[in-house]
Amino acid sequence: MWIDPINTIALVVKGLLVGIIASAPMGPVGVLVVQRTLNKGRWYGFVTGLGAALSDIIYALITGLGMTFVMDFVERPRTMIYLKIGGSILLFLFGLFTFFARPVPPHHVSHGKGTLAHNMFTGFLVTLSNPLIIFLFMALFARFEFIDFGHRIEQVFGYLAVVVGACLWWLVLSGAIDKVRARFQMKNIVRVNRFIGMVVMIAAVMGLVYFYYIYIIKV
Repeated sequence: MWIDPINTIALVVKGLLVGIIASAPMGPVGVLVVQRTLNKGRWYGFVTGLGAALSDIIYALITGLGMTFVMDFVERPRTMIYLKIGGSILLFLFGLFTFFARPVPPHHVSHGKGTLAHNMFTGFLVTLSNPLIIFLFMALFARFEFIDFGHRIEQVFGYLAVVVGACLWWLVLSGAIDKVRARFQMKNIVRVNRFIGMVVMIAAVMGLVYFYYIYIIKV
């Protein structure tokens, strides 16, 4: 079966962005990754994030399949415009929430070192317990036009890229925390959230301005 390389590359890039943005805010699982990196070591923090990434792909697939069921409605040009604008607005609200968030670690987490598999499984459960992430994936999919109904094979590579993007984020985060473990303080998580929230809000506003120019002024 023929695979469009240009479309595949585009979906992979979008998938990487989706995976990184969905993982970057320092919610309960982010705090857990930081804590385990500081207390147990880099790889314990990373596998916790890996478990979260596996949970993310489940919700990403649920979101994508849900949009596939309403394919005829979603593919309408006017609907796509509304979805893009709505996705940008949701992303802005998500960035605003992240900016003001004061994350706390999840409850009932074992303080023993445990195995890597156990740490990964708990990271998976912590993320799986938050189904509201579906709304974030809806916003991201709409904003980046991630769902491509006409290229199902290429879409598989896009979903794989979501996992890779999430794993890259957790790899970089756990590595960075491990490097500065002697100087790192948990209050720095708030600063990280403020930075991420600001970046997401700026990107959302830029998207709204772009859509306004393309669909309102230019038309």
